[in-house]
Amino acid sequence: MLVLEILYGFLAAWLASYGLNSFFLTVIYLWVRRQRPRPPAQPSVWPSVTVQLPIYNELHVVERSIAAAAALDYPRELLQIQVLDDSTDETRLVAQRMVARYARMGVGIQYLHRASRSGFKAGALANGLEYATGELLAIFDADFAPPRDFLRRTVPHFSAPDVGCVQARWDHLNRTYSILTQAQAMGTDGHFVVEQRARSEAGFFLNFNGSAGVWRRACVWGAGGWQGDTLTEDLDLSYRAQLAGWRILYVPDVRAPGELPPQFDALRRQQARWAQGSIQVARKILPLLVRSDQPLRIKLEGALHLTGYMVHPLLLATLLLTLPMVLTNSRMSAFVPYCLLATAGPPLLYLLAQTERGPGWWRELRFAPILLLLGVGLALNNTVAMARALLGREAGFQRTPKFAVRDGQDRWQDSRYALRCTPLVWWELLLAAFALALALMASGGTARPLAYWLVIYALGYACVAALSLTQAVQAQRKETIQARRGGRANSSPAQDRSHVAQRHDVS
Repeated sequence: MLVLEILYGFLAAWLASYGLNSFFLTVIYLWVRRQRPRPPAQPSVWPSVTVQLPIYNELHVVERSIAAAAALDYPRELLQIQVLDDSTDETRLVAQRMVARYARMGVGIQYLHRASRSGFKAGALANGLEYATGELLAIFDADFAPPRDFLRRTVPHFSAPDVGCVQARWDHLNRTYSILTQAQAMGTDGHFVVEQRARSEAGFFLNFNGSAGVWRRACVWGAGGWQGDTLTEDLDLSYRAQLAGWRILYVPDVRAPGELPPQFDALRRQQARWAQGSIQVARKILPLLVRSDQPLRIKLEGALHLTGYMVHPLLLATLLLTLPMVLTNSRMSAFVPYCLLATAGPPLLYLLAQTERGPGWWRELRFAPILLLLGVGLALNNTVAMARALLGREAGFQRTPKFAVRDGQDRWQDSRYALRCTPLVWWELLLAAFALALALMASGGTARPLAYWLVIYALGYACVAALSLTQAVQAQRKETIQARRGGRANSSPAQDRSHVAQRHDVS
């Protein structure tokens, strides 16, 4: 029993360390938030830029993506656009048509298709690099629509010779679509408003986020290029570049809007990929970071950054170990709740980020409980993904489907890209019942403070399972009605695209 108590206390302290780090980054942000960096001087000679658009089966958003890239305000003779299309559906035809259209208009645009998805997104970017003509490489995922002045505002930062990458802030095209997207927006804002700003200002390593960023071509080559041995090639290259002496600059005043997943199981898939990829990068990069000549503070912050998704298996493990603690009235079960107060760090970080929204920011606070429950409830989903990474099992790159939804009249349920409900929901319901039973057991003994945490666990697992099941029932009901009416249940991908695109003038 002593061994279990020590293990329980160790895991709780480890979990608390991530919460304390969030407090630490929040303090740094509060210290620097009023400092507005001066915009760099406009270059006398603008460098050439290649805009890369990696695409894989993106019927709903491919037109919008290419149109936004073609509309960028930059000297035509210095701008090359690459559509890096690995698609296997009719996205290929739509993308080719768009490229041909803009080429006739005099835009320097190129369509590249790979027969194999080797290396996934990293492979597509590496393949595009072979044909790129730009000194700088701007990268946008298919669901992003960068503003016209994006390059005019980011490129000048490369006047500093050690800047290898400039990352802009993500904004949201469909923030108000649903409670789910509003909660996600709050979480994403926490990362970009507080975490990225704090790490950048403190001189810690930070990461290119995979989209809405610009790389110096020499930096990409010098750091070893894009490598497809992890599912988060952006995080991988970011750390290799910084270990090689390059600097990543975060510019919070430049925003590029993207689409938040409106389907919860799409969010599950996205989180699982990020969790699995981050641990793959940690296994690959942490030994290099530890052996580097970087200061200890950078190594410690880097280790917490790379292993950030460990909070999910730690949440799950502490829940399971609570049972023997409660059954034996262990004193550890009375101590741990106070240790876990440190986990208030992330919610505080997310709430603080909303103050940047200006007047009325406090209205966003009503979505904080949903974000908290999602963070707890996704623990099983992300733990399974991380276990695959630690066991060396290949899962392949599973894209997050995009649907081009903006308001409540747009429906992702009608798309064939919509995902089926995962079987994990039954395990999550079981964990919800387990946590609730533990809360009842703990409420009458020395572990009473732990009961409040256990209720949050129960609500979190119940919340994510209910979201998956509710959306699955809604989609199935719609499909059944359409089938009876001879509607769009068996529509083609092109019809799927036009159904959503007709509400957005993107062509």
